[in-house]
Amino acid sequence: MHEVSVVTSLVDLIIQELGRYKVTKVNSVTLVVGDLTNLGEEQMTFAYEIVTRGTILEGSELLIEHEPVEVKCGSCGFWGPAKILQDPDFDTHAIPVLSCPECGGHVTVTAGQSCTVKCMDIEEAD
Repeated sequence: MHEVSVVTSLVDLIIQELGRYKVTKVNSVTLVVGDLTNLGEEQMTFAYEIVTRGTILEGSELLIEHEPVEVKCGSCGFWGPAKILQDPDFDTHAIPVLSCPECGGHVTVTAGQSCTVKCMDIEEAD
C-alpha cells in the first residue's frame, strides 16, 4: 500500500509550506491524482485521516480530482485521451492503452501521472 508513504510525504510538505503563514485552520486539501499512479482514493483518504492526527491538518477534508490519461502520437499527431480497456466484471479496473488510438503508433504520455496539491482551503489569523 504505497498510498501511506505518498500521503505521508504530501502531508509533511503541506505542513512545511503552511508553516510560512499564520494558518489557524485547514478546511480542505485538493489533490490532482493521475490515473496512471495506481493510487487508490479510499486508501489515500484513510491514510490522510491517520497521518494528519495531531497536526494543523487534522479534521480537514481530502478532496481528490482524477487526471485521465492523455497521449500524444509521434506518428500521426493525435493528442488526446488514451483508449481505455474496461473489464466488464470489474467496474473499478480500467487499463489505459499506451499506443495511439488512431494509428496504433508510439505515444508520449502527456497527462495522467500527476500527484500534486492543487489548492487548500485555509483560515489565517488576522
